[in-house]
Amino acid sequence: MTSPALRARRTCELAALNPAATVEPDLAERNYGDYAGQRTLDIQKARRDWNLFRDGCPFGETPAQVSDRADRLLVGLRRMNGNIALFSHGHFGRVLGAHWIGLAVEHAQHFLLSTASLSVLGYEPDRSDRPVIVLWNDVSHINPGTLPVISADDSQMIKPPAIERWENEGGEIPEIAQSETRR
Repeated sequence: MTSPALRARRTCELAALNPAATVEPDLAERNYGDYAGQRTLDIQKARRDWNLFRDGCPFGETPAQVSDRADRLLVGLRRMNGNIALFSHGHFGRVLGAHWIGLAVEHAQHFLLSTASLSVLGYEPDRSDRPVIVLWNDVSHINPGTLPVISADDSQMIKPPAIERWENEGGEIPEIAQSETRR
């Protein structure tokens, strides 16, 4: 299942799962409203104690609305059998992971997700009633020389060109960037 966003659909295609994928609107990144395109550091200059997972964004989705989407998606996923690949976005994925193990949306702030990372949600062995996080934020599949550098305040975010392109809604990944992701 993939978010409707081009970058998620393209990542699904690069993972060779595109033919079987369905677009799931609930996997979309949250609506940032007035804060779209702004960094946390910049928002906190005006609202010192602002927290996305507690406060949401003016004219965007509230934490309750994002929680509802995550819960709705999880209800459907729990009815399915087998392994299910999801292609979504960082902030929504953090909420999804927190909700998977029964935590409130505010706790999603403690679940960092890097671009192009892998996470696995599952169950404790022989306990299908006990959801667990099997793997979180794994980036070992990315060439170590191109790993993103992430600082606490987003001020030193450095990303390889292909990853920057995946995050950009407008356009295809150039061939040169595709070869960088295969190294």
